[in-house]
Amino acid sequence: MVFSDIYAYIYIIKAAGPLWKHTLPNGSFFYFVDLAVKYTKPSLTIDEQVKLLQSRGMAGDPTRIGRRLKVVNYYRLSGYWYPFRNPDNSFAPGTNIEEVWKRYMFDRKLRLLVMDAIERIEVAVRTQIAYHQSSQFGPFGYIEQPNALPTKVKPDRTELLEWIRKDVTRSRESFMNHFQKKYGSDHPFPPIWIATEVLSFGTVVALYRRSPKWLQKNIAKEFDVPSVAFQSWLLTLNTIRNYCAHHSRLYNRVFTLKPEIPPKHSVPDWHSPFVISNDRVFAILSICRYLMQRIAPNSQWGYRVVKLIEDHPNIPLIVMGIPQNWKDHELWREI
Repeated sequence: MVFSDIYAYIYIIKAAGPLWKHTLPNGSFFYFVDLAVKYTKPSLTIDEQVKLLQSRGMAGDPTRIGRRLKVVNYYRLSGYWYPFRNPDNSFAPGTNIEEVWKRYMFDRKLRLLVMDAIERIEVAVRTQIAYHQSSQFGPFGYIEQPNALPTKVKPDRTELLEWIRKDVTRSRESFMNHFQKKYGSDHPFPPIWIATEVLSFGTVVALYRRSPKWLQKNIAKEFDVPSVAFQSWLLTLNTIRNYCAHHSRLYNRVFTLKPEIPPKHSVPDWHSPFVISNDRVFAILSICRYLMQRIAPNSQWGYRVVKLIEDHPNIPLIVMGIPQNWKDHELWREI
């Protein structure tokens, strides 16, 4: 909250914190109040955590609740019992720790499935970027030729090359050590097919986005996706990859960075018999399903997704953005 006396008005209130004065270069000044609330919650023993949950209406054997809390942090697990909470922090009648635990385990299995798909997608994307860049600009064009990375997006070319330098320098891979010993005096950077093996996925995505537009289209064509949609998919998958790597909750997350759904005239399968919502995990599963059909057509990945969902009928489909007739969708009906 800001209180200005530029116009000779001063508002006095009962503040939650001290009143501070800040003078601007032009001589005017204003007051502001520090309204930060002091954190006073104490740490609790496992037994105290169990009693707190029980006092709020969590059902279940206290020994089992304690065992759960010893291996999964109270705060992490709270994200899974949050849907069962009332406004006064009590739990809805019938809330049981085992139901909460089932949601936690479902989400864990879901993350592992998503990471399995992203790993194969990521390797395929690295391969295609290296192949198309080297075919057009040679092994070192990405470093030496500005026209290899001409698209004006963030990061700029200089910053991207610094990202690449850091990723390459920190690598401890034996093939990187071999390259540096044998060729490092003449080539501070490795050829692109080596570099793409040690770059972070975020740097790989940036490499794709800075590539010429026509080259982006050629790469996206390998996956049967329009280049604009493919770029948004890569940005989204990079974020999802980080969620999964840090074991963050995924199943009911609402995404702010939303992948683009390909237009109907380009990829009609995405629109039959309904358009998939792009702000929930079903969109991510569908992107992975679509790409996996092209990268590893004999994979059972899609079947494993269907089985996981069918094995957990108590998980509400709506929180994942999955409609009741989802298996009628063109991307999923052949499983």
